[in-house]
Amino acid sequence: MFVAANRFRVIPEHAPAFEQAWLTRESHLHELPGFLSFHLLRGPAMEDHVLYSSMTLWASREAFEAWTRSEQFRRAHAGAGESKPMTLGPPQFEGFEVLQTLTPGGPA
Repeated sequence: MFVAANRFRVIPEHAPAFEQAWLTRESHLHELPGFLSFHLLRGPAMEDHVLYSSMTLWASREAFEAWTRSEQFRRAHAGAGESKPMTLGPPQFEGFEVLQTLTPGGPA
C-alpha cells in the first residue's frame, strides 16, 4: 500500500472556505483502480495558520502515480490556484510505503 499526503497551512480566516471547497468538490478518486480511501484532516490552529492534511490510501505507488497522470486528476485540479491564496505557500507532499498495518482483528 501507499499513502499520499499533502499538508496545507491555511490562513485562519480562510479555513471555512478551504474546508467548504474540499467538502463540495468532485474528486474523481473513486474512478481510479487502486484507490482505497481518502481523508481530509484538520490539525492544530497556530497563530498564523491552521494545519490541514489530505491523505489518500492507494493499493500501490504505481496506482497513485497513475492517478497523477490521469484525466480525472486534471479535472479534479482544474482551476487550482486561480483564486485568492488561502494558504501560506504551496502544499507539502509526502508519500509513504506502508510497512505494517494493524487492525482490531490482528495484522492485515
